[in-house]
Amino acid sequence: MRIISGKYKSRRIQLPSNFKARPTTDMARESLFNILNNIIDWENTSALDLFSGTGSIAIEFVSRGCPHVISVESDARNHAFIQKLKEQLDAKELLTIKANAFSFIKSCNQTFDLIFADPPYDLKDLESIPSKIFEHELLNDDGVFILEHSKKNTFTEHPFFTEERKYGSVHFSFFEKNSPTE
Repeated sequence: MRIISGKYKSRRIQLPSNFKARPTTDMARESLFNILNNIIDWENTSALDLFSGTGSIAIEFVSRGCPHVISVESDARNHAFIQKLKEQLDAKELLTIKANAFSFIKSCNQTFDLIFADPPYDLKDLESIPSKIFEHELLNDDGVFILEHSKKNTFTEHPFFTEERKYGSVHFSFFEKNSPTE
């Protein structure tokens, strides 16, 4: 796994051999961040990375200049890995939280400009994630929510869905609070 851009650019992160997460591929991550670079003012963005897994997305947010990033991961080993990575990089902008993402959504009392969620593709309640984000009002006005998922899921009927991007087996659905589809 490598960091694509920003202050940690080109740093390679070695995952433990028994790591239990499916990292977003470098190609898909690079494509996603090419899109985000055109719509995000990194230095003024608060970001949330749900189902953080390897922490690669959260670290990429910090690397690009986000002043406040929260990483939520329920697996103890994955959370410990992200925390260790945070310490190695001295990423003070990153807050790591060991919690179930759905519980975090329910109890969170702050809002974000950018939310990324990469749940396990076979997660039972994956389809409910966009509605929960908007129900609990976690996204700021003009914010962007991105959900990574497999081709078996479709979110085109969600009222805040704006577009879907596909990179091999990785699909990103984009949602915006103030841009509902007709």
